[in-house]
Amino acid sequence: MTETSDLTSVRASYDAVAVDYARLVGTELARKPLDRAMLAAFAEYVRGGGAGRAVADLGCGPGRVTAHLAGLGVRAFGVDLSPAMVAVARRTYPGLRFEVGSMAALDVADGVLGGVLAWYSTLHTPPAELPVVFAEFARVLAPDGHVLIAFKAGGERIRMEHAYGHPFELDVYGTPPDLIAGLLAGAGLVEVARLVREPDALEKSPQGFLLARKG
Repeated sequence: MTETSDLTSVRASYDAVAVDYARLVGTELARKPLDRAMLAAFAEYVRGGGAGRAVADLGCGPGRVTAHLAGLGVRAFGVDLSPAMVAVARRTYPGLRFEVGSMAALDVADGVLGGVLAWYSTLHTPPAELPVVFAEFARVLAPDGHVLIAFKAGGERIRMEHAYGHPFELDVYGTPPDLIAGLLAGAGLVEVARLVREPDALEKSPQGFLLARKG
């Protein structure tokens, strides 16, 4: 698969900020009870799927949410486009598995995962390209497997030019929850639940979470 210039830019940007990103967001979940609640529900659904199937944390960054899932009793591993992020994750959580890869073209067999987590990892994907990504999620999920998407709930596109103490030139896409649900349904992933919460003191827009099941 030929890599687009957008993917090259995302990789380069996150390679540059990996260490500082990990330092700045490492304890973020501790102040977000609703986010943790959605992760806990996702973990419970996955554990209930039986057979101890693995869960892929796609766009795992420095591995903090992968480790959180592991702490909830899920057999989780992480995949990220950025080799620098994967290196940080491996150093921080040596007992977990992390791989370099693209969530749009996973090195995973069909129908083997109990769950897929995309925790804000579709932020830089134009909405028109999400059907390809969600089709890949559906491909690797086992029947009755679950996917949890965390995203910025809105319809705006924002150009970032500086983040985590570095130049950081990427577009960030807000996506309406109904659009996420419709695109997931188009991939055969049926909505189970959604949550939209108001931004906290460090956020600028509502945050969305959508849980879906492979039909």
